[in-house]
Amino acid sequence: MQATDLDLLTQAARRSGDIAMGYFGQSPEIWDKPDDAGPVTAADLAVNTMLEQTLQAARPTYGWLSEETEDDTARLTKDTVFVVDPIDGTRAFINGTKDWSHSLAIVHHGQVTAAAVYVPLRDLMFTATKGGGAFLNGAPITPTNCTDIPAATILTHKANSQGKFWKAGVFPDMQIAFRSSLAYRLCLVADGSFDAMITLRPTWEWDVAAGTLILSEAGGTATTQRGDITRFNNPHPQLDGLVAAGGVHAPLMSLLA
Repeated sequence: MQATDLDLLTQAARRSGDIAMGYFGQSPEIWDKPDDAGPVTAADLAVNTMLEQTLQAARPTYGWLSEETEDDTARLTKDTVFVVDPIDGTRAFINGTKDWSHSLAIVHHGQVTAAAVYVPLRDLMFTATKGGGAFLNGAPITPTNCTDIPAATILTHKANSQGKFWKAGVFPDMQIAFRSSLAYRLCLVADGSFDAMITLRPTWEWDVAAGTLILSEAGGTATTQRGDITRFNNPHPQLDGLVAAGGVHAPLMSLLA
């Protein structure tokens, strides 16, 4: 079933890219979500409509959790749930940059079992199944073995460098980089392009569900900022931040307040 589920996600991710590219650079209509939750575009909604119709038609017994669909607690009664972000990195999409993605996952009893993250403008398809390894465009990927904090390159937002988050009261001596899409950040750690990624604010499940499986199947580790394992399809679909890395995960965790 996992391979079939993965094929379904991969095909849907590519279709998502086709739809999104029809809006990219065309000044799509933009709305601001309530409660300062960020922007949403006509492209996000068009991709979401396709995904919801296509995936639920293919797996009618699976529940549904998406950033762009009003949450329905019926998903909590389901053993298996789709967890998707139609466009992860909407601000990057609006600004015309390349680093936005489509993030699609299947969660069974709280654990991700199949995942696809597609970055259309770079033609990067990251995939994984539980117990089946992680791949980029069909080739196996692995994270770095770096354990040296000063040598590590970390994908994060500058807000996470505030001293209150760190035991020493100051941000460790690490090199920082940024990508808009959390899903893409996780994949860039999984394929060894960067050593780690951290986000220390409450993190929506749809942003990271697919990427956490891709990283773990590549051989990395993803936990909450408190070191707890990640579980998905929670009643309130957020995690307590995320720390994801290869060899530098334990040293990085030891520095967090």
